[in-house]
Amino acid sequence: MGAWQTLKQGDAISQGVALLLLAMSVASWVVIFWQGWRLRRARSQLQLACTAFWQAAQLDEAQQRLQALDPQRLLLPLLLAARHLQRSAPNTLAADAQRTQQLTRVLRDALHRVLERLQFGQVLLASVGATAPFVGLLGTVWGIYHALSAIGLDETFRIEQVSGPVGEALVMTAAGLAVAIPAVLAYNVLGRQIARIEADLEGFAHDLHALLCPAGGQA
Repeated sequence: MGAWQTLKQGDAISQGVALLLLAMSVASWVVIFWQGWRLRRARSQLQLACTAFWQAAQLDEAQQRLQALDPQRLLLPLLLAARHLQRSAPNTLAADAQRTQQLTRVLRDALHRVLERLQFGQVLLASVGATAPFVGLLGTVWGIYHALSAIGLDETFRIEQVSGPVGEALVMTAAGLAVAIPAVLAYNVLGRQIARIEADLEGFAHDLHALLCPAGGQA
């Protein structure tokens, strides 16, 4: 209650900084919970779908299994990109390249698109972790400025003149750190999970390439 009353006593800039920190905190926590849930599901679904794929007898059956077991579309885009390779337009650089090179290119492009979806929200966490302390510092500096102004405008010094602005400054400093620390920690933890999924996807792409182009065959 004391912190809330302190913020209510502040001016438009102080309240704007507080609202900005609140918005950054809400956005980062939404991303943390949503991304954590999504990556946890992705890990389990990826292992199940990959196992089912390699146990299939034919590519058509393998594709049907991925359509059923890969709801987040992690492996399926790689397979579809590889199987649609023959649709390249004739008389183009893409069509003139050897099949193994074409397959490498389309698998790489599909993998990048999948990773872009997996990494959605990481930029926000990194931005919040990097900027929230400075936003809090802005509120701190503004509160100290009010405290010094109160002292300079009144020859009779009273503790009440500076207690409010200084309290406001301390609240802003703590708020900035409280917003930044969870975002930084979550960015690192989620980043490690994404790296593990990326390694699994790269391994699948490599194995798929070897399946469709054995020993660099020209097919």
